[in-house]
Amino acid sequence: MAYMDIRPESANGTTIVLLHGKNFCAATWEGTAKFLVNHGYRVIAPDQIGFCKSTKPEKYQYTFQQLAFNTKSLLDHLDIHHPIIMGHSTGGMLAIRYALMYPAQVKELVVVNPVGLEDWKSKGVPYPTVDQWYQRELGTSADRVRNYEKSTYYAGQWRDEFEKPVQMYAGMYQGSGRDIVAWNSALIYDMIFTQPVFYELEQLKVPTLLLIGLKDTTAIAKDFAPPEIRPQLGIYQKLGKDAAKRIPQATLIEFDDLGHAPQIQDPSIFNAALLRGIQ
Repeated sequence: MAYMDIRPESANGTTIVLLHGKNFCAATWEGTAKFLVNHGYRVIAPDQIGFCKSTKPEKYQYTFQQLAFNTKSLLDHLDIHHPIIMGHSTGGMLAIRYALMYPAQVKELVVVNPVGLEDWKSKGVPYPTVDQWYQRELGTSADRVRNYEKSTYYAGQWRDEFEKPVQMYAGMYQGSGRDIVAWNSALIYDMIFTQPVFYELEQLKVPTLLLIGLKDTTAIAKDFAPPEIRPQLGIYQKLGKDAAKRIPQATLIEFDDLGHAPQIQDPSIFNAALLRGIQ
């Protein structure tokens, strides 16, 4: 696992672990990480196995339990034992799984527009096979990722600052490594689709901050779903509220005008809410 360990000049004694989403890398936390470090937090930002600068194995059993174990092993290696765990999108699913597995090791859980707050297959989305995911991922390009994020993440808007994560993610599919990147991506999509944390939210035992951009419409495998089902998926105006009701120690902060990546879309509003929520 590749990771960044960023230490403040004047530490406040708390470490925050930043877990990236499916279409993101650890480095796309750059703005959030700088903000947190400037406020005294030590920041650990790993690339999960299969992503960005970390190993992309030919054979691997992807589960959120395995990725949580990998993350815990990294933190043990760094002698970090009671951090804030913060995840975005798929990283939010992972952060929830981590808190379920290691509640005594989590100071606080923060999730930013996590996927997995609904079970897509139970809502009628047909199961995409790994081979179907693989064939789709072989066609990944910056244009395709940009178009998807513009319509799904940012409610039809696009600005220059949204482009860096696109290029970072799409760049993995360029050159001779494209096939293994696409294969790992297919396995990861299968993990996300088949392992929702939806059914275990009541079991969380740590204080949980939900930061939800209400214009988000992200739902894994939505494009595989029948047209009549798609409008029922990824409704974060409902998903965030429903999750907050079910999580025992939840605080919900909503952003009316932001989408799937509020930390990138409006850092000033997001950072102020984050700092208010974790203090």
